[in-house]
Amino acid sequence: MILQTQSISHHILPSIFTTHKPKSLKVPNFVTIKQNPTPKISVKCSISVISDPNTITTTQTKPYPGEVSRTIMELSSNGTLSTLTHDGWPLGIGVRFTVDADGTPILCLNVSNRHFSLDKRSTLHVQLEQCGLRTPQCTIQGSLDRPEDKMLLKKLHSVWKKRFGEEIKDDLLYVVSVDRVLQQEDFQEDGVWVSSSDYKSACPDPLRDIAEEIVTDINTNNMEDVLRFCNIYADLQLQVSEAKMVWVDRLGFDLRLYSPPNGIYEVRIPFPREVTDARGVKSTFNGMSQVAWEVEKNYYPAEFKRVTQAKKLALAGL
Repeated sequence: MILQTQSISHHILPSIFTTHKPKSLKVPNFVTIKQNPTPKISVKCSISVISDPNTITTTQTKPYPGEVSRTIMELSSNGTLSTLTHDGWPLGIGVRFTVDADGTPILCLNVSNRHFSLDKRSTLHVQLEQCGLRTPQCTIQGSLDRPEDKMLLKKLHSVWKKRFGEEIKDDLLYVVSVDRVLQQEDFQEDGVWVSSSDYKSACPDPLRDIAEEIVTDINTNNMEDVLRFCNIYADLQLQVSEAKMVWVDRLGFDLRLYSPPNGIYEVRIPFPREVTDARGVKSTFNGMSQVAWEVEKNYYPAEFKRVTQAKKLALAGL
């Protein structure tokens, strides 16, 4: 999917939309830099573009931790399973897994992997690399069990075959019942505990299967727009030399900004409304690009409200 937006090199910006044109556009809120940003603070911006009666509106600016964990588990197929061995030592091994409709991990363990003690407590740690810049992760705490019910086994076999295209033996199939989940946005970030009920009731992000493609496409073909977003939607009061989109979800997207010698910053720019598919992302991104272009060119009055802060990342070696 290629997002068609106009370059600032054009003197006149044609209408981005084919059938509608915005009658009025509200200028988005800005974000500001915190001089000594220690805690992670999400950036909140808002913008109004064309309304679509079929589109869900929301005041939520980013997915809940339970949604993020479910998305990580849906997009991943391997992780680290840690259990206690018979001699009482914790042991972590790499495993393949898939999940059922409730997000319960389903594992296939061979004979050499099964060094478990009578204590079935275990953790499954899973990481998801985003654009090579951020690694959100979740750690599931629960009990490692081998199902015995024939109907359940049949269902789990079906889920495994759908994911990996292969059959597995009953005595190699295990599940990790979810007691609670620790969700972290990245390395060196504080985690958030998610209850079993919140995890199971959460829905994985609808854009998860196309998010990486969208991010790659925008970083490749729309860098002028991304840099313009830094100037219009994030009042950083510093010179941004480079900016990349890190991830996109139904509620917005994250940008990582490089500003030597000031450092590296990350900002969150919410969508004006929830999107659920590639067409919605394209339409919304193009609408935001048009607003940013018009603000930059002073095509309508700019009434900005500075509302929050961006977070400077403490990255080792950078």
